[in-house]
Amino acid sequence: MQDHTEKAEACALKRRHAAGEDPEKRHQILVGAWRVFVEQGFDAASMNSICKAAGVSKGTLYVYFENKEDLFVALVEEKRQDFFDGIFERLAGAGSIEERLLAYAMGLSEQLNSEEVIRAQRIVISVVERMPDLGRRFYDAGAAHFLGRLHEFLSEEIAAGTLVVPDIELAASQFVELATTGTWRARMFGRRPDEPTAQEIEYAAREAVAMFLAKYRA
Repeated sequence: MQDHTEKAEACALKRRHAAGEDPEKRHQILVGAWRVFVEQGFDAASMNSICKAAGVSKGTLYVYFENKEDLFVALVEEKRQDFFDGIFERLAGAGSIEERLLAYAMGLSEQLNSEEVIRAQRIVISVVERMPDLGRRFYDAGAAHFLGRLHEFLSEEIAAGTLVVPDIELAASQFVELATTGTWRARMFGRRPDEPTAQEIEYAAREAVAMFLAKYRA
């Protein structure tokens, strides 16, 4: 009898694990969750409302995600893939260092100023004092990721002799700040309700590249 029970439990666990690996179901949950988080904010969003928006049972939801924080960070990580992976390719593309930095700066500014990224950042800011771990996980899933890739690019250029950068981490952060000057903070705090134009993004990006290379070019 005990063997039968253990086998049944093992089969149930196997089914649970397999269900938790269904990428379509996981994506379905994330799509519904994003809609709820955007409409209600992190605090007001409940797992019940997320289940309803995603069209899944609470049991299914907990197969994929441990809690609401885990779900939100997974959502950020998925959107990071959608938003930022193409930007990194610009650093590895053909062209001069000016051209690659310009392409990266424009792509990064466009995404950081997008409505979806701004909303996600506002959600985290609203709860970070009470939930610092959520803030850290959000940062690691987003900012730390694209800063890390920029760090790698700068290291390669230093090795190639095109740049002289004493503090790579500082330089990477400086470049991101320069590329989003006058746009990102104004968007974050509602000073600018609309996304910047392509012309504004390019102008700030070109100035960022010029200032950055004036400081760090070998």
